[in-house]
Amino acid sequence: MEPTPARCCPEYAELSRRGFLQAGAGSLAGLAAMASWLPRVAVARDYRSTLRDTIVWIYLRGAADGLSMCVPWGDDNYYLARPSLAIARPDSGAAARCIDLDGFFGLSPAMAALHPAYLAGDLLFVHACGSPDPSRSHFDAQRFMEVGQVSGDTSLTGWLGRHLASVAPADPLAMLRAVGISTGLQRVLEGGPATLPIPDLAAFGLLGNPATKTARTNALRDMYATVPDPLRATASTTLATVGLLDQIGFSTYQPGGGAQYNAAESLGYALKTSAALIKAQIGVEAIAIDVHGWDTHSAQGPVSGTMAMLMNRLSAALAAFHQDMGSGSNPGYIVAVVSEFGRRVFENGSLGTDHGHGNAMMLMGPAVAGGRVLRNWRGLAQEDLYDYADLQVTIDYRDVLAEIIEHRLGNSNIASIFPGYQPVNRGVLA
Repeated sequence: MEPTPARCCPEYAELSRRGFLQAGAGSLAGLAAMASWLPRVAVARDYRSTLRDTIVWIYLRGAADGLSMCVPWGDDNYYLARPSLAIARPDSGAAARCIDLDGFFGLSPAMAALHPAYLAGDLLFVHACGSPDPSRSHFDAQRFMEVGQVSGDTSLTGWLGRHLASVAPADPLAMLRAVGISTGLQRVLEGGPATLPIPDLAAFGLLGNPATKTARTNALRDMYATVPDPLRATASTTLATVGLLDQIGFSTYQPGGGAQYNAAESLGYALKTSAALIKAQIGVEAIAIDVHGWDTHSAQGPVSGTMAMLMNRLSAALAAFHQDMGSGSNPGYIVAVVSEFGRRVFENGSLGTDHGHGNAMMLMGPAVAGGRVLRNWRGLAQEDLYDYADLQVTIDYRDVLAEIIEHRLGNSNIASIFPGYQPVNRGVLA
């Protein structure tokens, strides 16, 4: 069973309920999962006149513990702060020990599936990274990160939505530029043109008898053709998008390079269908995926419990995607994995960790300057911590994103995407 927000702290459970209700209110009536999905021939065309990657934004909701994912085993204070939860040094001889990355940081053994991507130079950890927002509230911190600003922001659009709105489409004929794999559009994509929430790419269509689908589609098209814009245009685009996605063989898609996704697990399935979507080259420039369950206040279990299971699923899905997209000649992509904040350096009395500050961010893709842990590490001695309790944020996550946006997503309008912020180039790209 996958962790759900219901197991998290009350605030995060309430946040999830609000998000679901808001998402449902914004959905288009009549669009839901089809009863079946027949094999289709994938659509592909060469439309990119300029180099542009598709960004896959993966949000670990609930505040993932970056200190368990990318272990600072070279800092003795890590072991003093977490006598029960620390992951053993790579030279300890323990059965469950971290995998050395650079002589100071190690990869959790639960994330061993990602070690080949790291060795290939396609995986980068950015540690002591995050938002300078001081809030430890899931609701506030997620909103601020997704809109790309800090405390006090009242923006109605997400940073990724503003990016899409401020740059010409990679494909001038694209009907769909961004997808939120969710029942409702994630805030990060709000404001983006030609952007839709689609919980299951392989089942986006009309309810009812498949035998009457064409007739009902034509009836809807005729009905909305008589109403004024913007409703007419929205209906027309939605129906055309349903028809376009219907041509991509999601259910019969065969991953490349021998990659094996766990399609029974939500992230594995989402990344498998995302790979098919990117390879179809229909003009999609951004995909947002949520992964819930990371709020580990008690019984965190980074070696053999909840956290280990979460890390294992995350790494297995990412490793399959890396193997799949790395085989043959495929469109460019870049994956960014983030969470709203990290967790306390010190374990608590219930063998968990409470809401913290700084965290670890992950980037994956052929354009990433990977095979390393990028950091400005101040250490885990208590006097060096944020509020004497948390990892410092020494690298603003917007620095990382700005470099990606400008050099891999083809948009130099950084001031409109992160208003009021001047990014620092961190050299995250090769």
